[in-house]
Amino acid sequence: MSLTAAQDKQVSELEQEQTDARQRRFLTAHQPAPGRRGPSRLGERAVAFAYQQLGKPYVWGAQGPASYDCSGLTSRAWSRAGVPIPRTSQEQWKKLARIPLGTLRPGDLIIYYREATHVAIYVGDGQVIHAPRPGAFVMLSPLAFERVLGAVRPDPGHQPLREPTPALADTANSSASPA
Repeated sequence: MSLTAAQDKQVSELEQEQTDARQRRFLTAHQPAPGRRGPSRLGERAVAFAYQQLGKPYVWGAQGPASYDCSGLTSRAWSRAGVPIPRTSQEQWKKLARIPLGTLRPGDLIIYYREATHVAIYVGDGQVIHAPRPGAFVMLSPLAFERVLGAVRPDPGHQPLREPTPALADTANSSASPA
């Protein structure tokens, strides 16, 4: 049995309302530190790579370049930035430096669900890029689209830039939208 167009629209609207409510609660509970925090140089590279992957299909176990799963995207982005990180979201959660959510900067990884079964890369302004699920595409989403477990930083010893460089801002503004 499938949904009618009207039912499908209602489900989509309800999902969007729930995502918006989660995002508001999350941002209220985890106010970032004062001032805008830019990425590290390496984080900037990882984020720029993630933006270039927007619209590519999700395929379980894929690590690019034509398709990705969630941790395939994050591990490839950081590898391209010069920092090899564990391949799976569970290993990223276990082995990378955990950080308070109020200290997020672009490039940090957001881990979802109690079992650490999903990961996204934080790109700033309450947004992440992730490969969500089979049948979907790498996309930009609100950070709190699902239950957040915590955050990790692949490059904890690197200092943030004062502001994202123009190259990163240009990448974000000219990126492709999901197919």
